[in-house]
Amino acid sequence: MSGEDRQSQLAREHKERQEQRAAADAAKARRNIFIGAGLAVVVVAGGIYAATTLVGKGDSAKNVSAESSPSASTSAAPSPTPTLSSLPKKAGKVTCTYKRDTSGVPMKYVGMPGSKPNMKLKTMTILTNHGKIVIDVDPAATPCSVNSMAFLAQKNFYNNTKCHRLVTPETAGLFLLQCGDPKAKADGKNPTDGQGTAGYVFGDEAPGAVPYTRGVVFLTQPEEAAGQNSSQFAISLSDENTQIAGQYSVLGMVRSGLEIIEKVAKDGVIANDQDIVGDGGSTAPKNPIIIEKVTVS
Repeated sequence: MSGEDRQSQLAREHKERQEQRAAADAAKARRNIFIGAGLAVVVVAGGIYAATTLVGKGDSAKNVSAESSPSASTSAAPSPTPTLSSLPKKAGKVTCTYKRDTSGVPMKYVGMPGSKPNMKLKTMTILTNHGKIVIDVDPAATPCSVNSMAFLAQKNFYNNTKCHRLVTPETAGLFLLQCGDPKAKADGKNPTDGQGTAGYVFGDEAPGAVPYTRGVVFLTQPEEAAGQNSSQFAISLSDENTQIAGQYSVLGMVRSGLEIIEKVAKDGVIANDQDIVGDGGSTAPKNPIIIEKVTVS
């Protein structure tokens, strides 16, 4: 092999290694951004505007198709308001299984919950720097999810953590707040925001059992994943979020405190230029929302 041929071969191998690393980084970065590059729906002038985006590491979102349907919003029937009673109940004795998260993402490990859930828990209270958010939970419907949240709350896992993602209709066609990444900085710069876990994962419960309308609280996990629930959760702030695919376990329903998040949302979000999916997955509220303490009783 001539010197030039050898040099060309080395260049090709170097490029292949770079592409492999980029692909691995992209897969890892999507770990807990629960809605990746996909179909974002935004209401525009009484119609629905659909934009399918394809993005890769370092790329910005590119529209590959768009169409408006003025009649879509008028013909669609309104979604019924979900309640905890709408969720299917678990029958018989319940045993929860949790396993260590070996994905290599940022994590804060404080142990794992016990296998026997407390079926008497009813309320989850999130004390933030802006006030309280009170959530009704139902262990009869999602016992292992409530059990996990109660365990982490008891371990002070959420104390002084920042909600890393505030999505508004202007950023992604959705309106929700995502919290629970123990390593999130919520500064619009940290490339691993949205990846953090509690160091363990567990299976899905009642995914898609009710539409993710305003007030619904659900666990988040990697896009198109199953059984990868951990510490992260999202609070829906709009009935438009019914467009979210029904793969996420319902944790509960907000009883009071949504106005706290809505007020913060008016201050805007910090766009993260390193957001790999390009849909606002790492946007943080400009006015930080800090969880001071979580209690489940």
